[in-house]
Amino acid sequence: MNSTAQLRWGNLYPELGQDPIPTEACISPKIFEQEIEKIFSKVWLKVGRVEEIANKGDYKVKRLDFAKTSVILIHAKDGQVRGFHNVCSHRGNKVIVETGDETFGHSKAAVVSCRFHGWVYDAKGDLVNVPEEEKFSACFEKKNNGLTPIRTEVWEGFIFINLDAEGGQSLTEFLGTMGQHLASYPFAEMEECFAYNTVLNCNWKVAHDAFAEAYHVATIHAGSFPNVFASGLQDVQLLGDHRTCAVCLTKNAHPKPAAKLSGEITGASLVHHYQRQQLPPSVNPHDRDDFSFELSVIFPNILIHVTEGVWFTHQFWPISHNQTRWEGRYYLPKAKTYSERWAQEFAQILQRNAWLEDTATMEDTQSALESQAKKVMHLQDEEILIRHGYHVLEQYLNGRKEHIA
Repeated sequence: MNSTAQLRWGNLYPELGQDPIPTEACISPKIFEQEIEKIFSKVWLKVGRVEEIANKGDYKVKRLDFAKTSVILIHAKDGQVRGFHNVCSHRGNKVIVETGDETFGHSKAAVVSCRFHGWVYDAKGDLVNVPEEEKFSACFEKKNNGLTPIRTEVWEGFIFINLDAEGGQSLTEFLGTMGQHLASYPFAEMEECFAYNTVLNCNWKVAHDAFAEAYHVATIHAGSFPNVFASGLQDVQLLGDHRTCAVCLTKNAHPKPAAKLSGEITGASLVHHYQRQQLPPSVNPHDRDDFSFELSVIFPNILIHVTEGVWFTHQFWPISHNQTRWEGRYYLPKAKTYSERWAQEFAQILQRNAWLEDTATMEDTQSALESQAKKVMHLQDEEILIRHGYHVLEQYLNGRKEHIA
């Protein structure tokens, strides 16, 4: 151990330890299967936003490769959003044919129909029509053959599902203090969404960890955000399974002229000093004048970043032990003028370029780790969110069942 090391977060959270992190969790097919069984098949997972299916009869199909299923999310006439496995009760065909990782549609009658034999289900999942029903045997009853439900709940406009049909933990219980920390932020007021996704040849944690620290900013983002963000995190809070912190600007941050102009026109840029208007009291609680954005991680696979006038997410869906689907979404309010539109477009392209810089490291990391030339990763103090992530992961894999609130 370096005797001169200043471990402010390590000393604050000694239960996480300070030892190197084994790399096995990022390259082992066996550990990957355990993660699917004990984590992704058991905990609450964000699968959408209510704005995506805003009208009654709107539906979304989200493919979940790790679970070998896809989920129908449908906005019912009673206003509820419900989730179901996309599997017909007749002979197992997919009720809605997928056109990609996400599929959207609308049914005026708020029903969905299997294309194979025309069985019709309503937005509560009940089977309401079977062609030539009289030809089925007497033991067949429509009331017993609805869609298979998936536990579905909404928090702050985020749609979450839980694939564990036997589980009893509510979404509120799962989120715990994190749910309170980000509550009341006006997510829905940012209606403009710029969305990106791709498949990366790396473990989901390798992708996740690349976004969960600011240590890399001075090197990886020297082109998009030169000398803008500080490498040190602020206001780190470990909230049970989840975690959050503030990412701040350098004291001598001087954005390039176009970025500076974009920030002056609209709040779409992260490189900007803001007057508090939208942030909950728990975010930037000390009103730091160098605050840029809050970086929050909801276990296991989504990062939510919020600041004034913009918020964005990264989500990492496991496909195999060395393959991940990354989804990035950047949310802004609707532009009211052409100058605002330009400023927003510039800001989101700058952000997209930074994300490309981030994702460019991930596949190299995976291939290097798989050489097994290095057995551990050495984390510095400012990578405390990553250390906490592996700590929580280990607890789940070792059979921890209760939620830490």
